Amino acid sequence: MAKELQKEKMTEKNRAELYKKLPGALIPWYRENARDLPWRKDREPYHIWLSEIMLQQTRVEAVKEYYRRFLDKLPTIESLAQSDEDQLMKLWEGLGYYNRARNLQKAARIITFENNGVFPSEYSEIIRLPGIGEYTAGAIASNCFGEPVAAVDGNVLRVISRITEMYDDILKPATKRYVKTELEKVYPKEDCGDFTQSLMELGATVCVPAGSPKCQLCPAEKFCLAHRSGTEGQLPVKEKKKPRRIEERTVFVLCCEGKIAIRQRKHAGLLAGMWEFPNIAGKLTAPEAAAVAGDWGCRLAELEKETFRKHIFSHVEWHMSCFYFRCEETPADFYWAEKEALNGRIALPTAFRQFLPEKV
Repeated sequence: MAKELQKEKMTEKNRAELYKKLPGALIPWYRENARDLPWRKDREPYHIWLSEIMLQQTRVEAVKEYYRRFLDKLPTIESLAQSDEDQLMKLWEGLGYYNRARNLQKAARIITFENNGVFPSEYSEIIRLPGIGEYTAGAIASNCFGEPVAAVDGNVLRVISRITEMYDDILKPATKRYVKTELEKVYPKEDCGDFTQSLMELGATVCVPAGSPKCQLCPAEKFCLAHRSGTEGQLPVKEKKKPRRIEERTVFVLCCEGKIAIRQRKHAGLLAGMWEFPNIAGKLTAPEAAAVAGDWGCRLAELEKETFRKHIFSHVEWHMSCFYFRCEETPADFYWAEKEALNGRIALPTAFRQFLPEKV
């Protein structure tokens, strides 16, 4: 038993030495190889904050245009705080996870109206803002204010798991806390932001999640234990996710006199408060769908077409049968929108926008 404990202590000591090597290896590499990303142009907290929220669950290339368009319309935290919800949702349309945008605005209003427009400069205050967790608070605090606080996400956990040959499950909160604590022990007194960015960049471009890591390009190649052992493909360790729940839904695209029927979802749950095409749970046949539309008060002229699509959320997968009906009545239970409005000011989640007809 004593030998096992001694071995465990030695392992922790060796890991600590590996952590110490990271800043000296990664920071110069980052400065030489960092991607030219729009949110890296300055250290403005609003810019870093907005980019980190957008990058959650979204690819970098997809975010670039959203980021540019968002700042064109809402260039300051004050303008975000004062934006109406329709504008905000339209700017966020297609990014998904719409509560991210709502929490952005909640935090912007706190900063604008309760903090005199001043973004908090300490991690302990930043993390209290709505929608900002440990990772985002760490990214802002280190990048914008030079605070030695780690921002630990999947990219960073993968890098550390391989370099230190750590077999702990990275999906467990205890693992993330451990890595965060160990990283913060070796943060440089200066260049905190570059160290944070270097860890993110290494995981995004070299120590990649899909396919083989590009070890020959890695600044940590000489001391990476997984590379030395040939265990890169086994790391990181992640518990398998439960399969997504599948839900059948029937969607109605109801058109009348150049307008399309939409309605607003409940202000709780999935896609809370968003606009949608009328839909119900379950998979209906064309006659059954026509009967439902008739019960809504739509006097149907014809069924133009039907189609099927899938849409994947994090924990649920919608299998969506869609019927396109030409109507002769416009029941007041729906909002009848012109297509120009749906393309312009009204935000439709991607789950429904994929059914938007070319002609109305």
